[in-house]
Amino acid sequence: MRIGISVLSHQGQNIWENGLGQNTIFIAQAFQRLPFVQSVVLIDVGSEGQLPADVDHVAPGLSIVTQQQATDKVDVIVEMAGALDNAWLDLMRARGRKVVYYCCGQPYVGLVEPAVFNRPVHSSRPDRCDEIWVLPKDEACVPMMRTLHRCPVHVVPYVWHQQFLEKRIREVAAHGFHYGYEAAREARQSAGGGLRVAIFEPNISVVKTSSIPMLVCDEAYRAERDSVAAMHVLNTLHIKDHVTMLHLANSLDLVREHHATFHGRHDIVGFMAQHADAVVAHQWCNDQNYSYLDVLYGDYPLIHNSPWLAEMGAGYYYEGFDAKQGGEELLGASRHHDEQLQTYRERARTVFDKVDPFGEANLAQYAARLQSLAGSNGVGT
Repeated sequence: MRIGISVLSHQGQNIWENGLGQNTIFIAQAFQRLPFVQSVVLIDVGSEGQLPADVDHVAPGLSIVTQQQATDKVDVIVEMAGALDNAWLDLMRARGRKVVYYCCGQPYVGLVEPAVFNRPVHSSRPDRCDEIWVLPKDEACVPMMRTLHRCPVHVVPYVWHQQFLEKRIREVAAHGFHYGYEAAREARQSAGGGLRVAIFEPNISVVKTSSIPMLVCDEAYRAERDSVAAMHVLNTLHIKDHVTMLHLANSLDLVREHHATFHGRHDIVGFMAQHADAVVAHQWCNDQNYSYLDVLYGDYPLIHNSPWLAEMGAGYYYEGFDAKQGGEELLGASRHHDEQLQTYRERARTVFDKVDPFGEANLAQYAARLQSLAGSNGVGT
């Protein structure tokens, strides 16, 4: 079996722009480990014909081709990080090739928000593929996707690996900074004992915003002034002057008493190594995020509302939109994280094992999915 996975290159691209770029590489590497897979290529529908240099360091040898070059090189096409041309997909399916749409974004929000908020978006013809793959976080959307795309929809494993993270950790270390909670503890002590909290939500969709994390931080600060030394709210420069954001921010004690800073975009490793030692996160129907795993890998306190992580006991969990409970969890982290660090670390490692793209269980599930897809019309396995 020969597999092609779509990617989207653009000028100035950075592997830390979003999790999808990394996810694509992990899936390609996993497919390369399957004994019946002859080759894996990346089909670039962008402008550069190459991906960020980080990809070559982490996954050397992955071939990048255009759609036209891929025509005689692939048996299975996975549309994942770049939208493929419908006419080309029709041609490939007519030639007996199989097409999968691997949907990593939140499907309902992706369908609704562009119209509701009048945002320009690329939209492909729904019936262009043979199967849809979704992640466990979006299992509730399976019936909707099945009706929309008129084909089978399957849940596939969510995977993550520390390869890109470790490379970035080495980069910041070369500049004298250390990513990891142990070093952050010393910095916290010199700052008076409170946690320096970072909020990394992108603030471009209702799925992941900083509103609830800001309230969580203020809830903890109101209860104990020395629990939060600073609140850093990232990815907010594009909304900092919006009247709703101003009303929210100016209602907080942390802002009124000058313990809050609003920033642009920064990567987690670089920012945490210099400015913060805890993260508060919030999501709506999107409880599997690479940023959570990056934070847990550094042993930093992660205050989150992800039921998926909570099932494995990882991080500090609050339910839904309960900012009060989130504040209590942040207070608990401020008081007790040091003493329970080993247990915290072990629970995080359980999560990493579960999402390992090269673990036997995940490889077996992807192998079964590909073989079932290919077997339906005799595509080579």
